[in-house]
Amino acid sequence: MGASFRPISAAYFWYFALVGTIAPFLPDYFRLLGLNHAEIGYLVASVMVTKILAPNIWAIIADATGQRLRLIHVGISFALVALLIFPLLDSFWPLLLLMVFFSAFWNAVLPQFEVITLAALREQNRQHHYSRIRLWGSVGFIAVVIGLGAVFEYFGLALLPYAMIILMASLLWSSLMIRAPESPGRMRFAEVLSIFTSQFKSISIVLFFIVAFLVQLSFGPYYTFFTIHLKNIGYSFDIIGILWAVGVLAEVGLFLIMHRFLRRFSLRLLMLAALALTTLRWWGIAELADHVWLLLLFQLGHALSFGCVHAVSIEFIHRAFGRGSVAGQGQALYSAVSFGAGGAVGAWASGQIAFHYSAGHTFHFATASAAAAMFVLLLGWRACGPETHWCVADKRASA
Repeated sequence: MGASFRPISAAYFWYFALVGTIAPFLPDYFRLLGLNHAEIGYLVASVMVTKILAPNIWAIIADATGQRLRLIHVGISFALVALLIFPLLDSFWPLLLLMVFFSAFWNAVLPQFEVITLAALREQNRQHHYSRIRLWGSVGFIAVVIGLGAVFEYFGLALLPYAMIILMASLLWSSLMIRAPESPGRMRFAEVLSIFTSQFKSISIVLFFIVAFLVQLSFGPYYTFFTIHLKNIGYSFDIIGILWAVGVLAEVGLFLIMHRFLRRFSLRLLMLAALALTTLRWWGIAELADHVWLLLLFQLGHALSFGCVHAVSIEFIHRAFGRGSVAGQGQALYSAVSFGAGGAVGAWASGQIAFHYSAGHTFHFATASAAAAMFVLLLGWRACGPETHWCVADKRASA
């Protein structure tokens, strides 16, 4: 890859560096403000639930107008405005309103980044180059969770909102450096929706979205209560940051070689293997998290439970919806169904479970959700015929 991809890689770095403040530390920041587990669950769910509508609305506009970069700049700018207000709030209802406003713009950004990235890559080496660009997001996440984990341990979690502001401003700056060409084709909204909805005549596509929902449902407890669960056991912020980083480091390693697996194996088989390990991982965190070495092993499983699932999902969406007029809608719907609906329901349910039982019990719910995703995929195994997007390995992938 040439220098033209450096601004895109930098945007992934800063985007996921910000995710590295939200997923590991934001729930515990809410607890620092005095909110209970149920309220924390609602606040995290509010970030997820806007992914159900916001990315799709933005994607319809982007697909119809071709102005993806302009919409990205608008989304980041308004999200930054919300973060400037964030340090001033400390009660549930104002925070809930702010989180909804923030995430309505924030959640629209990544699907459009994905479309720009895939459109800019040569088809011959798409999988290989995408993984090399996307891993910079993982590097950003790792740098932040380790660095801020140490900072918060010694200087306190009250610094979190200011760290988020700095990272969001950096993302805005890097996005302004991107010079991706706008889509030449412009279509009426009705045409975009008609082409998009016609894709759902395929059973394999419907099956994909059911599995995507269930697997992200299982991640609800992880993104909401993993840090709190470990704090309850007795781990410090710097150790917790390292544990988060280990998971994402494993993800980086997988991204570097994922194109080889996509070339040799069907998406269906790769997804099944990832779901099996994810089920085992959630059970282990629920039952064995007090053993740090076992916990490290379970975090290494993030390579499959997130890295493999995400790479397979992005490739499936690309095969199913292509690079044309509905590419943005495909990416946005994946975000809405999985990270949006699945993540929101998972965060809300885990909040209720933690409120009535404990943060550790939420991972039993995660185990059941991942097992359900595996069962659905096995149930629909025959529905995916030999020529569907699920079952064909892409022999064009770079070796």
